[in-house]
Amino acid sequence: MKKLFKFILNTIPRPILIRVSIVVRPIIAFVLKGNRFTDPIDGKSFRMFLPYGYGTQRNNVLSPSTLSLERHRLLWLYLKNETDFFTSTQKVKVLHFAPEQEFYKRFKKQSNIEYTTTDLLSPLADVKADICNLPFEDNQYDIIFCNHVLEHIPDDTKAMQELFRVLKPGGWGIFQIPQDLNRATTFTDDSITDPKERAKIFGQYDHVRVYGRDYFDKLRSIGFQVKEIDYTNTIAPEWVEKYCLAKGEIIPLVRK
Repeated sequence: MKKLFKFILNTIPRPILIRVSIVVRPIIAFVLKGNRFTDPIDGKSFRMFLPYGYGTQRNNVLSPSTLSLERHRLLWLYLKNETDFFTSTQKVKVLHFAPEQEFYKRFKKQSNIEYTTTDLLSPLADVKADICNLPFEDNQYDIIFCNHVLEHIPDDTKAMQELFRVLKPGGWGIFQIPQDLNRATTFTDDSITDPKERAKIFGQYDHVRVYGRDYFDKLRSIGFQVKEIDYTNTIAPEWVEKYCLAKGEIIPLVRK
């Protein structure tokens, strides 16, 4: 199964995968029903989660029902338990880059947010736009989600500046990235062009860097206030395992 999923991820374009998964997902979820692991996003349980990874495959990480990964479930738990994102009675404007399937329909149904999605290629995007040249006014959004996007962007400084520009003063955002916390500094090498080698070194064939611990300081240099939240450290170990979270993953919470 691991080889099959690796082949699919590395050969089928992401927009097509999104469309196909809408049809296949209910079938896989039915076959894998059980009680070992639980997806906190929809509350459904399974005997196993699916493997995932463009380079090295991780076992039991892809939820059969929502197709969420560790980072998605962690973000959901944080938003639900530590913020008023789902419960606030004050309507706010939310901008979501490269919207994830597991969040898209749920966020869109919320009456307390004015929800806009954006991406260059995603079929779920309301606005097709380049993150380095956004077609939005200054200080427009109360909340911005930009998760696992910046590692794809050659000029991430410009992208961060655009994120800062369109976020309202007093607004907040979460900008998750794949991160190697053992690295003090971010690694990039434009001379590596072979897709297989890029997947091996950067974790995915279309990533352009591996972020280190300096990621947070780079956000600060743009003007953001940054809080590094190790949310798995506040969750009981048995639930970290039950929800299939990545122990020690940091949530970058930014404010303007």
